Amino acid sequence: MSRTISYITPSQLHSTIPKPQLHRPNSIAIVDVRDEERSYDGHIAGSFHFASDGFVERIPSLIQMVKGRDTLVFHCALSQVRGPRCARRLLDYLTETKDEAGVKNIMVLESGFNGWEASGKPVCRCTDNPCKAELA
Repeated sequence: MSRTISYITPSQLHSTIPKPQLHRPNSIAIVDVRDEERSYDGHIAGSFHFASDGFVERIPSLIQMVKGRDTLVFHCALSQVRGPRCARRLLDYLTETKDEAGVKNIMVLESGFNGWEASGKPVCRCTDNPCKAELA
């Protein structure tokens, strides 16, 4: 399967994620690749944390954690370096190993976490990984 990396805005992502009250399965996994700033800046509710430092070694673990999700959305603080780089590394890994892992779409959140928060989207401050909170 030929994959590319595309971008998604905070508003598009927020409207795409099923709301808990609709009882629909969530096929999107949000992957936060920020390093230590996640612990004090907060994060997107429901996201998985896989710090960019050491990301490649943890790809098999990421694939296990997101089983059943066909879209992965990566972000860092601004999604200018770490987010796109980790998205590319996952794409390369899946291509090299010929592992489909059920992933159909790899995306990067435009403007990253800072853009998400600045646009008024919900932020969680828990310390769980993955975050168990749901987007409202």
